[in-house]
Amino acid sequence: MQKNIIIAGVGGQGILTIASIIDLAAMNLGLNLKQAEVHGMSQRGGAVESHLRISSDEIYSDLIPLGKADLILSIEPMESLRYLPFLSPEGMIVTATEPYENIGNYPDLDELLKNIQESAKHLLVDAKSIAKDAGSPKTFNIAMLGAASAYLGIDAEELEKAIGMFFERKGDKMVEMNLRAFRLGRENCDN
Repeated sequence: MQKNIIIAGVGGQGILTIASIIDLAAMNLGLNLKQAEVHGMSQRGGAVESHLRISSDEIYSDLIPLGKADLILSIEPMESLRYLPFLSPEGMIVTATEPYENIGNYPDLDELLKNIQESAKHLLVDAKSIAKDAGSPKTFNIAMLGAASAYLGIDAEELEKAIGMFFERKGDKMVEMNLRAFRLGRENCDN
């Protein structure tokens, strides 16, 4: 088993939470992993990416080479295009359709989504609606994790266990709400 995943978005969207949950699930399965994070402006709204490499074999570098990413999981649509050079020809983009318009000249959303659709295999996710149905807009990132879960190479049960472990210190209500967002993300995206 080997998966190279880029998780992208902007600061404050929960990119590192997603990476931590995938990390926990991989470690619980005894898999090897390496993770590298790049923070943009080191503040809310700056570009953030996480390179996550998971394998049953030894991993020598934490950075994913160009053309070798199996998945770009993007919490912001424009950010998914930034990492296209990393995507393998067989790779998949799973991106939220809701923009985080933190720049004055943000591109037209329809044009942006069209570019994504023409660039690679893709799954466009209305994560805002899914998070709302789960009970909180703050579960947006976990809804995206659910939507992308079929492409991670880790069983949904293991990811759910990791979600429970990650949020347990915040109480049962928080665990249940995030599990609901994860499950709705999976269901609404036909994974």
